[in-house]
Amino acid sequence: MRSVVIHSAHDLRVEPLRPVPLVPGQVRVRFAAGGICGSDLHYFAHGGTGNIRVTAPLTLGHEVAGIVADDAGGDLAGQRVAVCPSVPCGVCRPCRDGRDNICEQPFFMGSASRVPHMQGGFRGWLDVWPGQCHVLPDSVSLEAGALVEPVAVSVHAVGLIRDLLGKRLAVIGAGPIGLLITAVARARGADHVTVRDLSATALERAYAVGADAVVPVTPGAPAEPGDFDAVVEASGSPHGLNDALTLVRRGGQVVQVGNLPGGVVPTAAVLIMNKELAVSGSFRFTVREYGAALDLIAAGTVDPLAVVTGRFVLADAVDAFAQALDRTRHAKVLLLPDGDDPAMRTN
Repeated sequence: MRSVVIHSAHDLRVEPLRPVPLVPGQVRVRFAAGGICGSDLHYFAHGGTGNIRVTAPLTLGHEVAGIVADDAGGDLAGQRVAVCPSVPCGVCRPCRDGRDNICEQPFFMGSASRVPHMQGGFRGWLDVWPGQCHVLPDSVSLEAGALVEPVAVSVHAVGLIRDLLGKRLAVIGAGPIGLLITAVARARGADHVTVRDLSATALERAYAVGADAVVPVTPGAPAEPGDFDAVVEASGSPHGLNDALTLVRRGGQVVQVGNLPGGVVPTAAVLIMNKELAVSGSFRFTVREYGAALDLIAAGTVDPLAVVTGRFVLADAVDAFAQALDRTRHAKVLLLPDGDDPAMRTN
């Protein structure tokens, strides 16, 4: 079995998975599917994401589903599960306030935000706590189960918008998160959703997830003032944030979910004041929202597989990451198990 490990920028290796005994109380999950996230691509391209840098080998991956192989006497053995990557501490003030997505001491799979780094799920098997395992209904494939996490990110971002029902929304960025935010916003009652992006190919995908209109953006060209009730910035670019502040109506709301570069970025912040805007950051998701995302998928309300554009086995992970960087070709790229086990390779 193999593990996908980042050592530094552009130094991604597929390495043998070292056998270790199962920790008492944990369950062992055989990897069945994983989604390459934008943060994984940042680790690959830049050796870090935002202000976080890789300082030791890190197994990537936090969008994962699999089959429980060993539950040490519990009742999860043999179950198909989506693995929630987040384990909040439960005792800090944000956790006590029900905001465990901003836990002060979280465990989050595949993250270098703590030392030692928190190892991720792109490996032949992963050991997790039972509470991280969300059993998949028969209607949800293993591939869709791997994408509960980005749907949960979208559920959290959309949930921050005040009175979404019947409102006009703009989404900046037609990457996987922008597309899934579009799908969740329509499911939650948005009246009209416009998606903006630099890539014509990415904008074509937006219609498939419920966009009413798309706007191709010219690099460097500022947006014209708009009257959207809310704007979600999902591109992770300072230019996108400025466009969001321009496009939203007076008294409207901007939600920043895109992962901006670390440090200080130039922003037309005067618009926050003179338009009296509500500006919200959106970080990950709560454990409760992870369950809500699975419910949306199980009900057929949101189809995360609509954003999948490529599939690779773990052994070809380096090629998968390199190709996933090309947004003209790919939105969401999935990793699948090596070998010929049909139980692990089917939907």
